[in-house]
Amino acid sequence: MRVDILGVPVDRLTIDQTVQRVTELVGAGRPARVITLNPEYLYRGVTDDKALLELVHRADLVTADGEGIVWAGRVAGKPFPERVTGIDLMLALVQQAAQEGWRVFLLGAAPGVAEEAAENLRRQYPGLQVAGTYHGYFKQDEETAVAERVREAEPQVLFAALGAPKQERWIDQYIESIGPVVAMGVGGSLDVIAGRVTRAPRWMQSLRVEWLGRLVMEPSRWRRILVLPRFAWLVQRYYRLARRNR
Repeated sequence: MRVDILGVPVDRLTIDQTVQRVTELVGAGRPARVITLNPEYLYRGVTDDKALLELVHRADLVTADGEGIVWAGRVAGKPFPERVTGIDLMLALVQQAAQEGWRVFLLGAAPGVAEEAAENLRRQYPGLQVAGTYHGYFKQDEETAVAERVREAEPQVLFAALGAPKQERWIDQYIESIGPVVAMGVGGSLDVIAGRVTRAPRWMQSLRVEWLGRLVMEPSRWRRILVLPRFAWLVQRYYRLARRNR
Protein backbone atom coordinates (compact mmCIF):
# COMPACT_ATOMS: atom_id res chain seq x y z
CA MET A 1 0.00 0.00 0.00
CA ARG A 2 1.33 3.43 -0.95
CA VAL A 3 0.75 6.46 1.28
CA ASP A 4 1.49 10.18 1.05
CA ILE A 5 4.17 11.69 3.30
CA LEU A 6 4.73 15.44 2.85
CA GLY A 7 3.31 15.17 -0.64
CA VAL A 8 5.36 12.21 -1.89
CA PRO A 9 4.42 8.52 -2.21
CA VAL A 10 6.02 5.99 0.12
CA ASP A 11 5.24 2.26 0.17
CA ARG A 12 4.05 0.80 3.48
CA LEU A 13 5.80 -2.55 3.25
CA THR A 14 7.88 -4.82 5.42
CA ILE A 15 11.31 -5.75 4.13
CA ASP A 16 10.01 -9.18 3.08
CA GLN A 17 7.16 -7.57 1.16
CA THR A 18 9.63 -5.18 -0.45
CA VAL A 19 11.80 -8.06 -1.63
CA GLN A 20 8.69 -9.69 -3.10
CA ARG A 21 7.82 -6.47 -4.90
CA VAL A 22 11.33 -6.22 -6.36
CA THR A 23 11.04 -9.85 -7.44
CA GLU A 24 7.90 -8.88 -9.36
CA LEU A 25 9.70 -5.92 -10.94
CA VAL A 26 12.59 -8.14 -12.04
CA GLY A 27 10.11 -10.61 -13.49
CA ALA A 28 8.38 -7.82 -15.44
CA GLY A 29 11.56 -7.40 -17.50
CA ARG A 30 11.51 -3.62 -17.73
CA PRO A 31 13.52 -0.73 -16.26
CA ALA A 32 12.42 0.01 -12.69
CA ARG A 33 13.56 2.51 -10.06
CA VAL A 34 13.77 1.91 -6.31
CA ILE A 35 14.35 4.79 -3.90
CA THR A 36 15.09 4.33 -0.19
CA LEU A 37 13.77 7.62 1.17
CA ASN A 38 15.41 9.26 4.17
CA PRO A 39 14.55 12.52 5.99
CA GLU A 40 17.50 14.43 4.53
CA TYR A 41 16.46 13.69 0.96
CA LEU A 42 12.79 14.48 1.62
CA TYR A 43 13.54 17.70 3.51
CA ARG A 44 15.78 18.94 0.72
CA GLY A 45 13.15 18.07 -1.87
CA VAL A 46 10.33 19.84 -0.03
CA THR A 47 12.27 22.98 0.89
CA ASP A 48 14.88 23.47 -1.82
CA ASP A 49 14.98 21.13 -4.81
CA LYS A 50 11.59 20.09 -6.18
CA ALA A 51 13.29 18.00 -8.87
CA LEU A 52 14.16 15.48 -6.15
CA LEU A 53 10.47 14.98 -5.46
CA GLU A 54 9.85 14.32 -9.14
CA LEU A 55 12.36 11.46 -8.95
CA VAL A 56 10.40 9.96 -6.06
CA HIS A 57 7.13 10.26 -7.97
CA ARG A 58 8.70 8.42 -10.93
CA ALA A 59 10.04 5.59 -8.76
CA ASP A 60 8.38 2.18 -8.94
CA LEU A 61 9.09 1.51 -5.28
CA VAL A 62 9.85 3.90 -2.39
CA THR A 63 10.83 2.58 1.03
CA ALA A 64 10.87 4.24 4.45
CA ASP A 65 14.62 4.43 5.01
CA GLY A 66 15.37 6.25 8.21
CA GLU A 67 13.56 6.42 11.53
CA GLY A 68 12.51 9.98 10.65
CA ILE A 69 10.33 8.75 7.79
CA VAL A 70 8.79 6.05 10.01
CA TRP A 71 8.08 8.70 12.67
CA ALA A 72 6.54 11.00 10.03
CA GLY A 73 4.21 8.15 9.08
CA ARG A 74 3.00 7.91 12.68
CA VAL A 75 2.44 11.68 12.86
CA ALA A 76 0.51 11.51 9.59
CA GLY A 77 -1.65 8.69 10.92
CA LYS A 78 -0.21 6.31 8.32
CA PRO A 79 2.23 4.12 10.28
CA PHE A 80 4.80 1.99 8.51
CA PRO A 81 5.20 -1.65 9.58
CA GLU A 82 8.97 -1.21 9.86
CA ARG A 83 11.97 0.70 8.58
CA VAL A 84 13.42 -0.59 5.30
CA THR A 85 16.95 0.76 5.03
CA GLY A 86 19.08 0.78 1.93
CA ILE A 87 21.75 -1.60 3.21
CA ASP A 88 19.26 -4.04 4.78
CA LEU A 89 17.23 -4.12 1.58
CA MET A 90 20.36 -4.52 -0.52
CA LEU A 91 21.52 -7.54 1.49
CA ALA A 92 18.04 -9.08 1.36
CA LEU A 93 17.97 -8.59 -2.41
CA VAL A 94 21.44 -10.07 -2.82
CA GLN A 95 20.26 -13.15 -0.96
CA GLN A 96 17.23 -13.31 -3.25
CA ALA A 97 19.47 -12.81 -6.28
CA ALA A 98 21.62 -15.79 -5.28
CA GLN A 99 18.49 -17.92 -4.93
CA GLU A 100 16.83 -16.71 -8.15
CA GLY A 101 19.95 -16.56 -10.31
CA TRP A 102 19.75 -12.81 -10.90
CA ARG A 103 22.81 -11.01 -12.19
CA VAL A 104 23.75 -7.96 -10.09
CA PHE A 105 26.02 -5.01 -10.84
CA LEU A 106 27.82 -3.00 -8.13
CA LEU A 107 28.51 0.60 -9.12
CA GLY A 108 30.12 3.26 -6.97
CA ALA A 109 32.42 4.04 -4.05
CA ALA A 110 36.20 4.47 -4.36
CA PRO A 111 38.27 2.38 -6.78
CA GLY A 112 38.57 -1.18 -5.48
CA VAL A 113 35.67 -0.99 -3.02
CA ALA A 114 33.02 -2.49 -5.33
CA GLU A 115 35.35 -5.40 -6.10
CA GLU A 116 35.96 -6.05 -2.39
CA ALA A 117 32.24 -5.83 -1.70
CA ALA A 118 31.54 -8.29 -4.53
CA GLU A 119 34.06 -10.74 -3.12
CA ASN A 120 32.51 -10.57 0.35
CA LEU A 121 29.00 -10.97 -1.05
CA ARG A 122 29.99 -14.02 -3.11
CA ARG A 123 31.43 -15.58 0.06
CA GLN A 124 28.32 -14.83 2.08
CA TYR A 125 25.82 -15.80 -0.62
CA PRO A 126 27.16 -18.77 -2.63
CA GLY A 127 25.95 -18.83 -6.18
CA LEU A 128 25.59 -15.05 -6.45
CA GLN A 129 26.26 -13.85 -9.98
CA VAL A 130 28.03 -10.49 -10.03
CA ALA A 131 27.68 -9.24 -13.59
CA GLY A 132 30.21 -6.47 -13.06
CA THR A 133 31.64 -3.77 -10.83
CA TYR A 134 32.83 -0.23 -11.40
CA HIS A 135 33.94 2.60 -9.12
CA GLY A 136 32.02 5.83 -8.65
CA TYR A 137 34.89 8.23 -9.29
CA PHE A 138 34.03 8.89 -12.90
CA LYS A 139 33.69 12.34 -14.45
CA GLN A 140 30.53 13.79 -15.92
CA ASP A 141 31.74 13.29 -19.48
CA GLU A 142 32.29 9.58 -18.68
CA GLU A 143 28.75 8.91 -17.46
CA THR A 144 27.40 7.67 -20.78
CA ALA A 145 30.32 5.23 -21.13
CA VAL A 146 29.70 3.93 -17.61
CA ALA A 147 26.02 3.41 -18.39
CA GLU A 148 27.02 1.51 -21.54
CA ARG A 149 29.36 -0.65 -19.46
CA VAL A 150 26.46 -1.54 -17.17
CA ARG A 151 24.17 -2.22 -20.15
CA GLU A 152 26.68 -4.60 -21.73
CA ALA A 153 26.91 -6.57 -18.47
CA GLU A 154 23.14 -7.24 -18.68
CA PRO A 155 22.37 -7.22 -14.94
CA GLN A 156 18.85 -7.65 -13.60
CA VAL A 157 19.63 -5.59 -10.49
CA LEU A 158 21.89 -2.54 -10.24
CA PHE A 159 23.12 -1.19 -6.90
CA ALA A 160 24.44 2.37 -7.32
CA ALA A 161 26.53 3.73 -4.45
CA LEU A 162 27.09 7.27 -5.69
CA GLY A 163 25.62 9.12 -2.73
CA ALA A 164 22.21 10.77 -2.59
CA PRO A 165 20.87 12.46 -4.60
CA LYS A 166 23.53 11.91 -7.29
CA GLN A 167 22.75 8.20 -7.48
CA GLU A 168 19.00 8.80 -7.92
CA ARG A 169 19.63 11.38 -10.62
CA TRP A 170 22.10 9.13 -12.43
CA ILE A 171 19.71 6.19 -12.35
CA ASP A 172 16.84 8.33 -13.61
CA GLN A 173 18.91 9.67 -16.49
CA TYR A 174 20.42 6.40 -17.72
CA ILE A 175 18.11 3.55 -16.71
CA GLU A 176 16.13 3.55 -19.95
CA SER A 177 19.31 3.21 -21.99
CA ILE A 178 20.63 0.45 -19.72
CA GLY A 179 17.55 -1.67 -20.30
CA PRO A 180 15.50 -4.08 -18.16
CA VAL A 181 17.16 -3.58 -14.79
CA VAL A 182 15.87 -2.79 -11.31
CA ALA A 183 18.13 0.05 -10.13
CA MET A 184 18.50 1.22 -6.56
CA GLY A 185 20.71 3.80 -4.85
CA VAL A 186 22.54 2.38 -1.83
CA GLY A 187 24.64 5.31 -0.56
CA GLY A 188 27.63 4.09 1.46
CA SER A 189 26.54 0.44 1.58
CA LEU A 190 29.43 -0.83 -0.55
CA ASP A 191 31.94 0.66 1.91
CA VAL A 192 30.23 -1.21 4.76
CA ILE A 193 30.01 -4.50 2.86
CA ALA A 194 33.64 -4.19 1.77
CA GLY A 195 34.66 -3.68 5.40
CA ARG A 196 35.96 -0.16 4.84
CA VAL A 197 33.33 1.39 7.16
CA THR A 198 31.75 -0.11 10.29
CA ARG A 199 27.99 0.03 10.69
CA ALA A 200 26.49 1.13 14.01
CA PRO A 201 26.09 -1.74 16.52
CA ARG A 202 22.93 -3.84 16.50
CA TRP A 203 21.77 -2.43 19.82
CA MET A 204 21.83 1.10 18.37
CA GLN A 205 19.89 -0.10 15.34
CA SER A 206 17.33 -1.72 17.66
CA LEU A 207 16.97 1.47 19.69
CA ARG A 208 16.49 3.42 16.45
CA VAL A 209 19.52 5.63 17.03
CA GLU A 210 21.71 4.33 14.24
CA TRP A 211 22.12 7.94 13.10
CA LEU A 212 23.88 8.67 16.41
CA GLY A 213 26.28 5.79 15.89
CA ARG A 214 27.12 7.03 12.41
CA LEU A 215 27.74 10.51 13.82
CA VAL A 216 30.11 9.14 16.46
CA MET A 217 32.06 7.19 13.84
CA GLU A 218 31.91 9.99 11.25
CA PRO A 219 31.89 13.37 13.08
CA SER A 220 31.96 15.16 9.72
CA ARG A 221 28.30 14.18 9.32
CA TRP A 222 27.18 16.69 11.94
CA ARG A 223 25.87 19.17 9.36
CA ARG A 224 23.67 16.47 7.86
CA ILE A 225 22.34 15.50 11.29
CA LEU A 226 21.11 19.10 11.75
CA VAL A 227 18.49 18.37 9.11
CA LEU A 228 16.66 16.00 11.51
CA PRO A 229 15.19 18.65 13.87
CA ARG A 230 14.29 20.81 10.86
CA PHE A 231 12.58 17.84 9.26
CA ALA A 232 10.68 17.12 12.49
CA TRP A 233 9.48 20.73 12.68
CA LEU A 234 8.39 20.59 9.02
CA VAL A 235 6.40 17.40 9.59
CA GLN A 236 4.70 18.75 12.71
CA ARG A 237 3.78 22.00 10.98
CA TYR A 238 2.50 20.24 7.83
CA TYR A 239 0.21 17.81 9.63
CA ARG A 240 -0.92 20.25 12.30
CA LEU A 241 -2.06 22.58 9.52
CA ALA A 242 -3.70 19.68 7.68
CA ARG A 243 -5.71 18.77 10.81
CA ARG A 244 -6.85 22.37 11.26
CA ASN A 245 -8.10 22.50 7.68
CA ARG A 246 -10.25 19.37 7.98
